[in-house]
Amino acid sequence: MTEVSSLTGRLLVATPALADPNFDRAVVLLLDHDEEGSLGVVLNRPTPVDVGDILEPWAALAGEPGVVFQGGPVSMDSALGVAVVPGEAETFVGEGPLGWRRVHGAIGLVDLEAPPELLAAALGSLRIFAGYAGWGPGQLEEELVEGAWYVVESEPGDVSSPDPEQLWRAVLRRQRNELAMVATYPDDPSLN
Repeated sequence: MTEVSSLTGRLLVATPALADPNFDRAVVLLLDHDEEGSLGVVLNRPTPVDVGDILEPWAALAGEPGVVFQGGPVSMDSALGVAVVPGEAETFVGEGPLGWRRVHGAIGLVDLEAPPELLAAALGSLRIFAGYAGWGPGQLEEELVEGAWYVVESEPGDVSSPDPEQLWRAVLRRQRNELAMVATYPDDPSLN
């Protein structure tokens, strides 16, 4: 088997050609990527459900909008917390605050079983995701070869974008290559 170069911490941005409605104009933060498969959360699918309705102790720490996000089509009855810890990532001794596990830079996973007050002072922003996006061994690599996704660098602000519905265009627009033009792709090309 060929070695898989890890894309953990990077963004998958759906190309306009991606036909799966679960990922139409999706921006996925990869939380894990190795030879055993990939796991990520869709950053731009807010739901109408308030965080307080399902995880009341974490509601005060959730960034705006304070709703649960649909992280993907897998295990939608489970919750994942993704948080940014502000400041220089290198200033942490070890892996960061108790109850937070670094994924990439200042972005990490929150242990939602931990008491929120344990993390309250350290977190800059928190998003709660119902479900996740998952790929088996080699499946994501096949989708990349097929041209379903653009792979770009993430920024801590992507996790806590105050306007998640515009994140697809915003991430593409900041690219310093031809991808910036894709941001202007119409929602419905047949109306063009």
